[in-house]
Amino acid sequence: MDGYYAFMLVATLLVLMMTTPGLALFYGGMSRSKSVLNMMMMSFISMAVVGIVFVLWGWSMGWSGDGTFFADPFALFALNGVATSDYIYVMFQMTFAVITAALISGAIADRVKLSAWLVFLPVWATLVYFPLAHMVFSCTDSALICSQIGAQDYAGGTAVHINAGVAGLVLAVVVGKRLNWPRDKMRPHNLTLTMLGAALLWVGWYGFNVGSIVFGTTFDENPDAFLQQFYAETGRSFANTTLATMAAILGWLLVERLTHGKATSLGAASGIVAGLVAITPAAGAVDISGALAIGAVAGAACAVAVGMKYRLGFDDSFDVVGVHLVGGIIGTVLIGLFSTSEGAGGVDGLFYGGGLGSLGAQTLGALVAIAYSGVLTLVIALAIKFTLGWRVGEDDEIGGIDLAEHGESAYDLHTGVGGGVKSGIVAGATAPAEEGVKA
Repeated sequence: MDGYYAFMLVATLLVLMMTTPGLALFYGGMSRSKSVLNMMMMSFISMAVVGIVFVLWGWSMGWSGDGTFFADPFALFALNGVATSDYIYVMFQMTFAVITAALISGAIADRVKLSAWLVFLPVWATLVYFPLAHMVFSCTDSALICSQIGAQDYAGGTAVHINAGVAGLVLAVVVGKRLNWPRDKMRPHNLTLTMLGAALLWVGWYGFNVGSIVFGTTFDENPDAFLQQFYAETGRSFANTTLATMAAILGWLLVERLTHGKATSLGAASGIVAGLVAITPAAGAVDISGALAIGAVAGAACAVAVGMKYRLGFDDSFDVVGVHLVGGIIGTVLIGLFSTSEGAGGVDGLFYGGGLGSLGAQTLGALVAIAYSGVLTLVIALAIKFTLGWRVGEDDEIGGIDLAEHGESAYDLHTGVGGGVKSGIVAGATAPAEEGVKA
C-alpha cells in the first residue's frame, strides 16, 4: 500500500500542476498582452477559493454519504472525522474541483471584475460542482448519474468538462461580448506560452486520468486482486490518454488545413486539450482502437465547433464551449459505442455487441449534467449581474484589465523596469504592443 499512496501523491501533484502553471499559461498566452496577468490570476484565485471551500464543506457534500444530488454538507465539515490517511484522496478530488472552476474563466476573459469572480467561485462550486461530483464520482446507491442512470465517467467528462463548458457558455452570454468583438481580431499575444501550457496540461492529465482508478476490493481484503486491477487500469488509462491526444492533434490540424489552408500551433495546442477532454470519461472504458477513434473525432469536431461562436454570436474568449463542452459530450456519449467489457465498467458498447443500453445511459448522463449546470449557473450569473455586476468599465477594458484590476502590466516596454504601479506603469502603457497584434 505504500506504493499506492506514493502514486496518489504524485497524481495529485500532477493535477494541481494542471491549473497552475498549466492552465494559467495556456489561457495567459491566448489572452491579449494587456490582460494576461488577470487571466492567470483567475486560475490562481480559483485554486485558493475553491480549494478552501472544498475542504470545508465540498468533500462532505460529495463523499460523506448517500443522496440523489448531494450528501450532508456538515457531516464531515472541515474534514472533521476524516482519517488523515485519507487526506491524499481528499486533496486529489480537491484538485478536480479547482481546475473545473478555473476552466470557466477562459470564456469570460478581458472583461470581468475580480470581485465578481471571487463571489461566483464559492457559490458555483457549492451549488453546481459539488453536487455533480457527488452524482458522478461517489456512486452511492442513490447518486443520480453514476448509480441511477448508470453512466460511466472514469475521470470527469460530465462533472468537469461538460459542467465547465455549459457554465462557460452561460457566463459568456450573460456577461456579454468584449468591446469591438468580433470586429477586432483579438489574437493570442504569446503562443509560446500557450503551447507550453498545453504541454503541461498533457503531462498533468496523467494524474487526472490514471489517478482516477476506483478499486473493487481493498488491498487488505485481497492483495493480489488489488494489484492486478491497479496494473491493468493504470496501463489502460495511460495508453488511452496518450493515443487519444495524439489522434486529436491530427484531427484538429486536418480540419484547419482543409478549411483555412494552414495547420497552426494554436490548433495543435487546442487539439491536445480536445483529445484530453474527450478521453477523460472513457480512459478506463475503451480499448486502444476506441481511444484513437474518440480522439480523432473530438479533434475534428472541436475544431469545427470553435468557429460556431461567430455564427451564433456569443463571445467565448478561449473556446471553453467548443473544446470542453463539445469534447466532453463526445467522450461521454461515445463510451456507449466503444466501451468494452474488459474495461473498468465491464460494459460492452454498441460496437462490441452490447446493444443500445450503454449509449442511452451515456446520453442521458450527459443531458442531466448539461441541464443541471445550465440552470443553476444561469441563476447564479443573473444574481451577480443584477447586484454586484460582472463587467469592468469600458475605459478599463480598453486601457487593459491588468492595470485596472491589479495595477500591473505583464510587459513594461516603456520604462525598462518591473511591471507595476510603483515602477512607473501608466494607463495605456501597453497600447503600442496591442496595436501591433490587435490581440
